[in-house]
Amino acid sequence: MGAKPGGSPIIIKRVQASSGGGHHGGAWKVAYADFVTAMMAFFLLMWLLNATTEKQRQGLAEYFNPTIVQSSKGGAHGPFGGDLQNEDTNSGRGLGSSRDTKGGQARDAEFDAMVKHVQDALTGRGAESMQRVNLLKHVVTRMTDEGLVIELTDLLDEPLFVEDSAQPSPELRELAGILAGVLGRVKNQLAITGHVRTYPELLVHSPVWALSDARAHAVRNLLEGAGLNEKRILRVAAFADRCNRSINPMDPANNRIEVILLR
Repeated sequence: MGAKPGGSPIIIKRVQASSGGGHHGGAWKVAYADFVTAMMAFFLLMWLLNATTEKQRQGLAEYFNPTIVQSSKGGAHGPFGGDLQNEDTNSGRGLGSSRDTKGGQARDAEFDAMVKHVQDALTGRGAESMQRVNLLKHVVTRMTDEGLVIELTDLLDEPLFVEDSAQPSPELRELAGILAGVLGRVKNQLAITGHVRTYPELLVHSPVWALSDARAHAVRNLLEGAGLNEKRILRVAAFADRCNRSINPMDPANNRIEVILLR
């Protein structure tokens, strides 16, 4: 229908509806990051207050305060007042520190004396019979940072296991009894590792991993059967042919079990 003559024109105004509230920017992310950083700093502060002494806290304060002239014990020599943080200097101080009250030198001397006692017992000194002396020829000892390593090695024509198996020989059974008796006199924890020689690459399945693992557990069973407390054995590991003693990787001398008296 047309507009009436002389009438005003009809104007229609369409308003575009707003869709949603739009995005609010990334200010909340910055605020959240500041909150997380503050919480991390708070827990770090709580740990420092709990794990340091008054003298060490003073050193920290001097290190982070540029208005104080740093003393000879201040942060110029380290954030802990120049004191080295280890199990000796921090012994028995704070809930987060070591509870060992002996000095490092005293512990080393005590361990060295114990090692000498064990080595004397395993070198055949004072052996009751020649048979025991011959058995102890399978034993080689050496010191490492981890502790005293007692190697049980094969001798020429005197292997410790039956052929290429994990079945102990009679010599190994008797040797394990001697070793259990000697180690039973001390309280340190033990680790046992198995090592074997390299086998030809033409084998479809190399037995080195399974064999070294089985032999290590065989010695563990022998030691426990001879009266050694099973809780003293901290770990049993297999090294296959990865740590050979001989230049020739197929040398039977690489077949050995290591019993480690840990520090």
